[in-house]
Amino acid sequence: MPANVAPLPIGINLDGVLHHDGLPTPDASTRFAWVRDSGAFAYIEKNHNPAEDFAPYFDLVQEYGVPIGVFGGIFCAGRDKARMRWCVATGGQLGATVFNMQLFARRADGAAITDQEVADFFLDAMQVGAPVGCLPSLEVHVDMWSEQFARVERVAELLARRHVPLRITLDHSHLVFKMDHPEELALSGLPDGGSREVLPAFYRQWLAEGWVAHAHTRSVAPGIPHNHAMDRQPGQPGRAIQYPFIAPPAGTFHSPWDAQKLQPWKQAVRELLAAMHAHPASTPQRISCEFIPFADYGGGGRYSIMDNNIACAAWLQEEWRALKG
Repeated sequence: MPANVAPLPIGINLDGVLHHDGLPTPDASTRFAWVRDSGAFAYIEKNHNPAEDFAPYFDLVQEYGVPIGVFGGIFCAGRDKARMRWCVATGGQLGATVFNMQLFARRADGAAITDQEVADFFLDAMQVGAPVGCLPSLEVHVDMWSEQFARVERVAELLARRHVPLRITLDHSHLVFKMDHPEELALSGLPDGGSREVLPAFYRQWLAEGWVAHAHTRSVAPGIPHNHAMDRQPGQPGRAIQYPFIAPPAGTFHSPWDAQKLQPWKQAVRELLAAMHAHPASTPQRISCEFIPFADYGGGGRYSIMDNNIACAAWLQEEWRALKG
């Protein structure tokens, strides 16, 4: 990279610091060491796991010199407000400036969450996060309120009435994998036809409005029906929200791999990078790589998830250099 071009700050989701889920999961200390030794990442993105003791992570940050730049969690309205508040405050203590929130489409009582309830949850997180410098960002994500992509604009309008701008996390994979996939399009309330034009219209609008505060990268391919290597529940295969960025060794991926299938996703990410370059004040200036295991992603696969994160980070830097150079 030319000396006058600063590298793009790229992070990695700690869940993706492993080879694959057929091997023992590395402990947290080993994962921090892998991130540091890779030299590819400026920070770690960490999701809160209520079942683990979080206290050691403060020491790990100091020991390995890798900050937790983005903290996050998955929440359910009507149940998790107190935990969300603790997480946002903890993000501030860590020095994280972004709190990435996934908010389920249904409340704890089973009722569908309303747009107003989404806005209220965000405002509550903002009230806690603003004083400590850790601002919430609602992730556009399957199984969450935002899988109905048209709701993003409606929530933004509700927040605007309170003079608070919406902040979202854009992960193109959650849109692009639905292209040419009627079943997935239906889950987002979208028609079968024209998905290669309709879906980009959403993320282009979000970028133009300045709502995108954070971003993830995980490559996908349109029209891949499912992850046949792992069920998300008995008899139901995982969703196909991960397609290897680099050619997987023979027998390690559930479908034939074709580099050309990555092009729609790569084009989407290039549009994000171009917006970041042209409008730095209203776009995120960092990206987290998020190749991960689990049934809807790389679960059951035997290719290296860590290698894909590193290769994607290198590609992002190349694209950034081309824009800046």
